[in-house]
Amino acid sequence: MEIEFSGSIWYWRGPSPFYFVTIPEAESRDIKEIANHVTYGWGVIPVQGRIGKTEFKTSLFPKDGLYLVPLKVSVRKAEQLEEGDDVTIRLYIEMM
Repeated sequence: MEIEFSGSIWYWRGPSPFYFVTIPEAESRDIKEIANHVTYGWGVIPVQGRIGKTEFKTSLFPKDGLYLVPLKVSVRKAEQLEEGDDVTIRLYIEMM
């Protein structure tokens, strides 16, 4: 499965602070339909992603009926991204 969407980067100040982009409702619904076939536990889904020219691997996290894309420091630095920036993300989800 391949999806592309845009969203704003936001910061979570939890015990492990991190930056995320929330996947919109329609795309999250599509992911949820295949989640049982692609998760490796706890609803977490491994993906390959691309922002601009930067490719990365990460895992989607379910939250409040949607999915979150965590953005690693290396991705944010490579694309010069900060909290509040709007980004377009392309995700590739491989069926197991």
